[in-house]
Amino acid sequence: MMLPEPQSKTFSAIINEIETGQIKIPQFQRDFVWDIQKSAQLMDSIVKGYPIGTFIFWRTKDRLRAVRNLGNIQLPDPVEGEFVSFVLDGQQRLTSLFASLKGAKIHRESGKIDDYSEIYLDLNASEDDQIVTLDVTDKDEHSYIRLTDLLYGGLSLLAQFPVQYLKQLEEYKRRIESYNYSIVQIKEAPIDIATEIFTRINVGGKPLSVFEIMIAKTFDADRDFDLSEKYYDLIEDLKPMDYETISDATVLQTVSAILEKEIQKKVILKLNKDQFITVWDQAVSAIHSTVEYFRSFYRIPVSQLLPYNGLVIPFAYFFFHHPDKPTGDMQKRLQDFFWRVSLSGRYSSGLESKISQDIRRIDLILNDELPKYDWPINTTEKFLVDNGWFSAGRSFIKAILCLYAFQKPESFVDGSLVNISNYWLKQANSKNYHHFFPRAYLKKKGEEEFYINHVLNITIVDDYLNKREIGAQAPAKYMAKFKKKNAELEKTMKTHLITNIDGFGIWSNDYEKFFEARAAIVSKELQKRIIPQAIDDTSLLVLPTEQEEAYEQSV
Repeated sequence: MMLPEPQSKTFSAIINEIETGQIKIPQFQRDFVWDIQKSAQLMDSIVKGYPIGTFIFWRTKDRLRAVRNLGNIQLPDPVEGEFVSFVLDGQQRLTSLFASLKGAKIHRESGKIDDYSEIYLDLNASEDDQIVTLDVTDKDEHSYIRLTDLLYGGLSLLAQFPVQYLKQLEEYKRRIESYNYSIVQIKEAPIDIATEIFTRINVGGKPLSVFEIMIAKTFDADRDFDLSEKYYDLIEDLKPMDYETISDATVLQTVSAILEKEIQKKVILKLNKDQFITVWDQAVSAIHSTVEYFRSFYRIPVSQLLPYNGLVIPFAYFFFHHPDKPTGDMQKRLQDFFWRVSLSGRYSSGLESKISQDIRRIDLILNDELPKYDWPINTTEKFLVDNGWFSAGRSFIKAILCLYAFQKPESFVDGSLVNISNYWLKQANSKNYHHFFPRAYLKKKGEEEFYINHVLNITIVDDYLNKREIGAQAPAKYMAKFKKKNAELEKTMKTHLITNIDGFGIWSNDYEKFFEARAAIVSKELQKRIIPQAIDDTSLLVLPTEQEEAYEQSV
C-alpha cells in the first residue's frame, strides 16, 4: 500500500467524477441520513469559504457493490478497467454536496421526499447571517435565488435580478465553483485494509462485518450477482424448513471451506471474486442438502436445536463433494462425527482452526476411511448427570434435545406430533420445554435446583399441554388424567424416552427412580450413535461452561 496522498479538487471536478461513475459510495457505508437543513448548512459553509473537513477516497480498480443512484439522479457504472474512488469518509457531506448542487429529490424511508432544488441563497444576508437557507417565506422574489439557478441558470436568468445583487450573485457563484475540496487518496490497498481504515475512521460506529465487506467485494452487475440478495433468497428458501437462523457468517464460511478448506477471516476476504460467484449456486445446493439431511436423518426439525450453526459448514462441504445421501459405513462415520462435535463442546471456541481440521476428517469420510479424533466424548450416565444443568444455549444440552426430537415426541393428550418451533426454542423457558416433574412440585419436596432444572427432567411438549394441563401437579396426578384421554399413553411416552411408564417411578412420584432410568436410556441411545475410539477416556473430557459458550457466541 502506498502512503496516503493529499489532494484538492474543485466543484466541477467533484461533480464530474460523480456523474461519470469515477467516485462511488460503497454499500458498506450507512444510508444517507443528513436532512436537508444540515445540507443547507454545509453549503452555507462552502459559500463562506469555511473548511468542511477532508474526504478520504480509496482508489482502486476493484469493483464493489456501490450506491448507483442518488435520489432521482441516475449514476452510471464506472468504465471497466479504470480506477474508481470509493468514499471511505465523508459520504454524508459528499452526498449532501452533490444533492444540493444538482437539486436532487431524496426519497426517505419514512416516505418523505426532500427536494434539494428548494435550497436558496438569501441575497440580503450578511456574512454573519445564514446565507444559504430553506425558508424564503415573506421574502421579495428578487432577493433570493435557487442554488441550482445560480450555478446553471445562465446569464439571461441572472440578468433579471436587480443591479445591486449582480456582484453578489457573481461572487457567490465564484466561491462555490472555485472552492477547493480537501481529499486524501488511499492507493494500492486491498479491500481488507480499505475497510479497516473505514472502521478506524468511524470509531464510534459499528465495525464492518466480513459479510458487509464481501457484499461490496463480490458484487457483479454483469453476472447479476448481489450477495446481499442471494443470502436473502437462501434464507427465504429455508424458512419453510424452519432453518432460517443460519447466519450470514456461516454461509460465507461454507463457501470458503468449499473453495479453500479454510474459513479464517483473512482467507474469506482474499477469496477470488469469480470463483466465489461461480461456486455460489453449488454451495447453496449443498446447504440445502445439509438442512434436508439434518431434518430427515437426524430428525432435527428446526435450526434453533442445532448444537452449533458451524455444523452446517463441514456437512455442506461433504454434500458439495458427495451430492447423494451417505449409506453404510460412510453414514455411520458421518453420524459419529456429528455427535462427537455436538457432545464435546468442540465448536465452543476456536471454530476457524477446528473447522479446518475437521474438513480433513470429512475428506477421510469421503474416502471411505474412519477419521481419528484427538478429543474425547463421554456418554456415561454419570457424565450426563454431572453435566446436565438445563440451559438452552449450551451445545451439550442442545445435543440431548436433538436426541429427544429424533423420537418425534407426541402430545400426552392425544398422541399427535408436537410442533417444535424456532420461535419458541430461543430461551430455556420456552413453551416447548416441560419439566416432567414440575419445578414447583420438586421445590416443595426439597430437591436441589441443579437436579430439578436438569435435561433429564425435560420433555418437549406443546404450549397447551405445558401451560394448562400440567402446571405444578405431581406426575402421578396429571398422568392419570392423560391415561384416561390417551389410550396409547404408553406408546406416547416412549417418544419422550420414557420407555416404561410403570418402571420410571411416575405413579409413585419417585423422582430419583425417574432420573436414574432416564439417564440410562439417554446414555444407551447416545452410545448407539458413536463409533468408540481409544481417545474416549471418560476422565479427559471437560465441557465448556455456559459463560464460555455465551462469550464465544457473542464474539
